[in-house]
Amino acid sequence: MLRIAAPVAGSRLAWIAVGLLVATLSAATIMHAQQPAAAPAQQAAAAPTTRSFAGDGGMVLNFIKPDKTKDFEDVMAKLKEALNKSEKPGRKEQAKSWKVFKSPEPAAGGNALYVFIIDPAIKDADYTVSNILAEAFPPAEVNELYKQYAGAYASGQNFVNLSLVADLGK
Repeated sequence: MLRIAAPVAGSRLAWIAVGLLVATLSAATIMHAQQPAAAPAQQAAAAPTTRSFAGDGGMVLNFIKPDKTKDFEDVMAKLKEALNKSEKPGRKEQAKSWKVFKSPEPAAGGNALYVFIIDPAIKDADYTVSNILAEAFPPAEVNELYKQYAGAYASGQNFVNLSLVADLGK
């Protein structure tokens, strides 16, 4: 009989790590199983212009080049500024529920792992970073921010919709 030793009560960070691992493996498996092969041009044309969450909350895994973490964090500071100064309904609520975490351990390939935790997700809100930046800053600045943001990625993002199963604090 195989037994795995696990602590009865773990830290919040340990549970987040377990959740990230499960989400990453689940998302990768689902994406691989559901996506038919397509030409690169077709994939680019089908890319969504908005990102929203269908569930109660969401999580986004961002794999960032280790030498580009400052660039990524600089763009996150501009994102915060854009959300907080926006006159668009719902943007300030998005800012309140959007947290950015960085794993202290390197991810695969030595990349840095940043995780967006969205709790609660604002219904029908667009979470596309470039769209939010474009609402707040002049086009030339947005282009530079986007280059900085896109250039920081080692690979794409994994968006994960989450549905609340239990709120253990209530």
